[in-house]
Amino acid sequence: MDGASPGGIGWLTGRQPFVDQLFTASGAASWGLPRDLFAATLEHSARKRFGEESPGAGKIEEYLSALHLQDLALACACAEGRPNAWDHFVAAFRGYMRSAASAILRCPPDSPAACELADSLLADLYGLADGQGSARSLFRYFHGRSSLKTWLRAVLAQRHIDSIRAGRRFKELGEDDAHDPRQKLQSGPQFHPGDPHRDRYLALFGRAFNEALAKLEPRERERLRLYYAEQRTLAEIGRALGEHESSVSRHLDRVRRDLRSAVETILHRGFGAENGFAAQAGLSDPEITLCFEYCAEDAPIDLEKLLPRTKPQSPAARKRP
Repeated sequence: MDGASPGGIGWLTGRQPFVDQLFTASGAASWGLPRDLFAATLEHSARKRFGEESPGAGKIEEYLSALHLQDLALACACAEGRPNAWDHFVAAFRGYMRSAASAILRCPPDSPAACELADSLLADLYGLADGQGSARSLFRYFHGRSSLKTWLRAVLAQRHIDSIRAGRRFKELGEDDAHDPRQKLQSGPQFHPGDPHRDRYLALFGRAFNEALAKLEPRERERLRLYYAEQRTLAEIGRALGEHESSVSRHLDRVRRDLRSAVETILHRGFGAENGFAAQAGLSDPEITLCFEYCAEDAPIDLEKLLPRTKPQSPAARKRP
């Protein structure tokens, strides 16, 4: 699944009893999946979560034990083209997918639009969209962090967003717009797809972003403020912070990566009840993708407010003991 192979089981080498335990709990044998293939899928999921550098045996085992193992085994078997797994998936999930599509589109589950959205995803899950069979199945992007139902709902919402964007791009090339270029400069109410979870995702993203931003070092926050809030050039930031322009660019790239990783980690983790907010469970990978997508569309983050002006520490001061 998406690069998993029996030959790449590095993190789980020497942990056969633990892998056997997960293999049994997953029911992978009922789909005819080899143990080594499922172990490779487990490792691939862990690498997607932690990156290429192993966080240690304890964290890996804790992470893998918390996966939705039965859903992961079913998805793996479907991606491998096992007929019995696919028949089970269609019987168990097709009705749910149409119901989820109807909620997103705000139409009856048996409507042509809901059926089309759900069934088009079925084709891509099976791998028929590009004519290459199950080798191109979208199941390879499921890593078991969420339930299969949650993942399917998020993927359906994302596909609906993509279809709306495609329609907008087509309309921008329309004849009427071409005759009146002022229309492209007019701003009006933005149409948002009917994802009933949109507001919740935006709120969770805002909480995670604020928490991640608060944990940055003051100097890193100052770099972000100068670049995004004040829109300074790299050369201007370098002069302000006593750094070379290339160093500013390198540091900004690192801070952006660290900040995104921190936000993803927080969203995976979830939130406890605090400051009037109810507790929130962690999100799946597709749900986190939707958080970033919705935030990019709505731009609810006021960086000038979140990144107030501070006095950065000089290079000489940083060198003092």
